[in-house]
Amino acid sequence: MKKTYLEILHVDKSCGARYGILHTPHGDVEVPMFMPVGTLATVKTLSPEEIKSIGAGVILANTYHLHLRPGEDIVMRAGGLHKFMHYDGPMLTDSGGFQVFSLLDNRKIDEGGVSFKSHLDGSKLFFSPESVIEIERKLGADIIMVLDECIPYPASYEYVKDSTERTLRWAKRCLNSKRGDEQALFGIVQGGEFPDLRKHCADELSKMDFDGYAIGGTSIGEPKDVFSKMVDYSVKYLPNEKPRYLMGIGSIDYLLEGIEHGVDMFDCVLPTRLARHGALLTHDGRINIRDSKYKDDFTPLDSACDCYTCQNFTRAYLRHLYVCDETFGKRLLSIHNLRFLIKLMEEARTAIKEDRFLSFKQDVLRRYGSEKGF
Repeated sequence: MKKTYLEILHVDKSCGARYGILHTPHGDVEVPMFMPVGTLATVKTLSPEEIKSIGAGVILANTYHLHLRPGEDIVMRAGGLHKFMHYDGPMLTDSGGFQVFSLLDNRKIDEGGVSFKSHLDGSKLFFSPESVIEIERKLGADIIMVLDECIPYPASYEYVKDSTERTLRWAKRCLNSKRGDEQALFGIVQGGEFPDLRKHCADELSKMDFDGYAIGGTSIGEPKDVFSKMVDYSVKYLPNEKPRYLMGIGSIDYLLEGIEHGVDMFDCVLPTRLARHGALLTHDGRINIRDSKYKDDFTPLDSACDCYTCQNFTRAYLRHLYVCDETFGKRLLSIHNLRFLIKLMEEARTAIKEDRFLSFKQDVLRRYGSEKGF
């Protein structure tokens, strides 16, 4: 089984945006890319075939949630995530760190790891760097993540420094406990909003020679200018030849900001979550399909979109399904929102290859940027 690695084919002459191919044991995918999130080994309401049809490459599953249900041993006996969920494309599992650390009062951090209570039944659980790597090994994704501490924003310099040092020690333990080369292990850069801590963390992780690097601790409530600095502080000190992954990013402006800085991979639950609440991303701005004005609107959801939903159904029908709480409606809306972001990545890749990413970014934000609800 071949190892996961990044082949960089072109860097935009006007910025750090780069185009390449991420080679994985389950297929090759172009970057930059957006990765749909399948928390419980499924992208909510969608089949593997539908995920493939919208142009998705890598999809995510969540270590924390799959550890609780059905358990990594069951997934391993099924043949790993790919066979368990009938998806033959590349997969990534996060470490579950964000979910654990979001439990707040139900967790305790020490050098060994993190103790926490299940959100399902309150049972006591413990994640160590070593146990997380073993869980991810059994799940069998192509790319796995180290256990880190997701640092809250804002936080004091002292807290962030201590947490970042612990994350580095945990990263080393994850690396030491990994078996074989079948799975690519990514380190995660922390350091909060402090440039020296971001640099230190990136430098130390680079010395450990991970297969790729993620940027963590962003998009958790910090202002946009702070977000941009966090990404910049991290990326500039990472190895150029390794893949870069900006975790939990799904808004258009943040995606484009990340690409400009040279990030290759993004993920977020945002497009499917928005869809389930009737919010749709279109080339004319964001709309809410619940609005009564769509009751007798027999035009496509987005005339510029090539997805199955837009090619076959009207706004009136989609509103009808949504108002009636039909599962088929949630599927159709999710297909559209995911395809919208994946198509945006396709257009970004073309712009990079033609050395016009910055003008592409400006045009995108002008047409349907943050001022239109994105």
